[in-house]
Amino acid sequence: MSINSNFWKLRLGLILVVVGTFGTVCLGQRDKEGFVKIFDGKSLKGWEGDTKYWRVENGNLVGEITPETLLKTNSFIIWKGGEPADFELKGEFMITKDGNSGINYRSERLADIPYALKGYQADIDGKINYTGQNYEERGRTTLAYRGEAARILPQEGTSASAEGVRAKVSRNAWTDRSVTGSLGTSDSLKTLIKSEDWNEFHLVIKGNRLQHYVNGVLMSDVTDDDAVNGKRKGLLGVQVHVGPPMKVQYRNLRIKQ
Repeated sequence: MSINSNFWKLRLGLILVVVGTFGTVCLGQRDKEGFVKIFDGKSLKGWEGDTKYWRVENGNLVGEITPETLLKTNSFIIWKGGEPADFELKGEFMITKDGNSGINYRSERLADIPYALKGYQADIDGKINYTGQNYEERGRTTLAYRGEAARILPQEGTSASAEGVRAKVSRNAWTDRSVTGSLGTSDSLKTLIKSEDWNEFHLVIKGNRLQHYVNGVLMSDVTDDDAVNGKRKGLLGVQVHVGPPMKVQYRNLRIKQ
């Protein structure tokens, strides 16, 4: 074999190594838009949850409840990468018809309930009744329904107590809020969300403004002026909800801070 032949084989090998190294965005490596993958598609590395309900399957983060594993309280798998303040989160979800899930952010972990979070949630459900709305888990409940731009009104210090919060919740919605605009009717936006198929989500969380997009369309837009109950940073996690057997899947999870 000639020296030139060996030279070109070596050069080709180096090119393939470079392409293999930089052609795929690895966990912790920024893509061209500045997003970093937070789920590697192979393991639960970097996440903490009850493996009775959470696993990796076909490259997806899967949460499943079976007839044998029905829940008594909602259970989350929690990202261990910090407590994001201002950020954008992108990914995809697919959920079965009877499923109920959500993406929690700026949340706190409860000490007395395993894998439970309290905080803002981008709601997701299989019947598409709530997908896209802003719901505060174990807190002020619904802050904005799908199709709403809403302002959460300032509160006094006593409103931070559990009793104070409950007093201002009616029909599973926070009463001290003002609807400031329409993003479209809930029913019209519902037609843009696919049932039992993959949907893209994009959360844009900056300061006290919380925007939830599904398939590129703004579904809810909250301005939270409640400095007593609102949070500016916290944990990130995804949920399986109390109820009938269900399966939810997430993939391509990535964050920009």
